[in-house]
Amino acid sequence: MAYLARLLADDGYAVKSWCLDGAPNEGTPSEAMAAERIVLPVPLQRDGKLTGTKLPLGELWPRLSPRQRVYAGAVPPDDRSRAEAMGLRVTDYFTDEALTVQNAVPTAEGAIAAAMEHLEVTLHGAPCLVVGFGRIGKLLAHDLAALGAKVSVSARRFDDFAWIDAFGYRALHTERLAGKLGGFRAVFNTVPGMVLNDALLAELRSDCVLVELASQPGIDAEAAKARKLDYVKAAGLPGKAAPETAARAIRETLYRIWEDEKA
Repeated sequence: MAYLARLLADDGYAVKSWCLDGAPNEGTPSEAMAAERIVLPVPLQRDGKLTGTKLPLGELWPRLSPRQRVYAGAVPPDDRSRAEAMGLRVTDYFTDEALTVQNAVPTAEGAIAAAMEHLEVTLHGAPCLVVGFGRIGKLLAHDLAALGAKVSVSARRFDDFAWIDAFGYRALHTERLAGKLGGFRAVFNTVPGMVLNDALLAELRSDCVLVELASQPGIDAEAAKARKLDYVKAAGLPGKAAPETAARAIRETLYRIWEDEKA
């Protein structure tokens, strides 16, 4: 978000920032929240607080007025309802398909970097499993294969199985993984919902690296830690792995939204 503030300022916008290290025109919350357009982070909140701050989200909405336009990423339905009940107009820029695809690129690269940091072997030649074949799963499988990994992908839909096979990956059914996990050196989960429970984790090698990418975990973290498996919770990867790239993608999306609002 600090990068985004700088990019918008460079484009000539009168930016006021708050609680962003290195952002231009740092001001008080009141100064920042007096703007015509309020750009909030993605995700909007963590544990009930505005991401990157200690401000409870319930204290944010009363500071804003219906004359302002609010833009945020990954807005939970309950938070949107509370904002709209106060007359606020909230646009979720993360529903933009182009942005989610662009966001998947640094997520995939960041996931691979996280795995490489914990692995004691190269990804080249290593058996890797990608759980889920959505946007991130597709890019991650592609990048792993480009590095020479032996890629398996699990999915549930028959059309996904066809694409997995067409790309030359080994296809597995997400709900039928039992008995098929023993050889993997790295497992990447992209499915937002429990997939790898304790019984399945018991099949993994003791040196297998688990990388959790889903917002709602698909890997039983406590079971993984109890089994002393190397578990990596890789949250917020675009902002960590490639903050400038992530900021540019959000800026492009905001400009499209603002142009549409003029129509």
